[in-house]
Amino acid sequence: MESFLIKGGVPLHGEVTISGSKNAALPIMAATLLTEEPCVIRHVPDLSDTRFMVQILASLGATVSFEDGTLRVEARKISDYADYDLVRKMRGSVCIMGPLLGRLKKARVSLPGGCIIGARPINLHLKGFAALGAKIEITGGYISATADVLTGNSLFLGGRAGPTVLGTANIMMAATLARGVTVIESAACEPEVVDLATFLNAMGAKITGAGSPTITITGVEKLHGAEHEVIPDRIEAATFLIAAGATQGEVTLRGARAEHLRAVIDKLGEAGVGVERQGANLVARGLGALKPADITTLPYSGFPTDVQAQMMSLLALAPGTSIITERIFESRFMHVSELARLGAEIEIEGPSAIVKGGKPLSGAPVMASDLRASAALVIAGLAATGETQVNRIYHLDRGYEKMDAKLRQLGARICRVEE
Repeated sequence: MESFLIKGGVPLHGEVTISGSKNAALPIMAATLLTEEPCVIRHVPDLSDTRFMVQILASLGATVSFEDGTLRVEARKISDYADYDLVRKMRGSVCIMGPLLGRLKKARVSLPGGCIIGARPINLHLKGFAALGAKIEITGGYISATADVLTGNSLFLGGRAGPTVLGTANIMMAATLARGVTVIESAACEPEVVDLATFLNAMGAKITGAGSPTITITGVEKLHGAEHEVIPDRIEAATFLIAAGATQGEVTLRGARAEHLRAVIDKLGEAGVGVERQGANLVARGLGALKPADITTLPYSGFPTDVQAQMMSLLALAPGTSIITERIFESRFMHVSELARLGAEIEIEGPSAIVKGGKPLSGAPVMASDLRASAALVIAGLAATGETQVNRIYHLDRGYEKMDAKLRQLGARICRVEE
């Protein structure tokens, strides 16, 4: 296994280009299965997760090439059965169910894996498929969905922690080839859902309302090939904004979209990190002493759960008490014990973390538990004095493209080593 070795205490300075969004790219890659014709997807990040999806598409029978951020897929003849050993490695792979069910009227996919950050059931996906007329069976670790015909319907996708992003994507893809009109109420409003709808419409789908809680899909008989460019990754952008503030540096983010980051930018300002728009770029700079802030994670357009861990690293440096409340996943504080190894003072009380900030952080060996926890530990290591070794960075490689190289470009002393 590989680790990051970080010699902290160096402010980040310079420019960094934000990669394409992983969470947008994965369902868009899956959506290429909806047509026999060639599709070209650009600005696809080169990550272990996108590489897994390339393998899944190929295992289903599609012809796939992926080079220099451009994905080409021709799914002329495909199977309805997804390989267990591939699907189990990545939760996002469940989004192949919608396209397979839409095009073939049958899909057999193993229950997916992914980060251990709490229960992420797919019951809402299955509820949506059933509303379209599919018969659902779960046996032997596999989910089977079959239908003689898919028929449009009205359905509610709200869950305990709010709308489901992947569930919205899955139902939307299946419904593009259903008969009649499908209306998804309490749909996820994330930019990644909007990006998928844009691609599907380019393929000939009829989707309106993406980005709002009500999405309407009028089914069509057939979809055709299309080209598309994936939106920038707002979570990667947020991570670099926070890293700039934590190290009291100044970083220009090329390609980041401020409109996707309003909640993050607002809280960074409250914590003493300046973020301003300069043309098509964002510039983040430390403004001196950091300040405490209270944060509650919420569905979009609220503060993203995927930025909670990184923000905790920043607030651990801010004198005073901050309260971070996690409302999306119940087990997303696994990074707290590792931040404590660096000197952070954090207590867990139910769904909230009480951060008593302002103590200097000092380097130590730490263990990453999931994707965003990895990023939080890297940020803490960059701000700490001495040397920090972040182990198990395979989590981080799932969602950040060449993070160590990008950080070195900004002056960070970071290298990739064998554990």
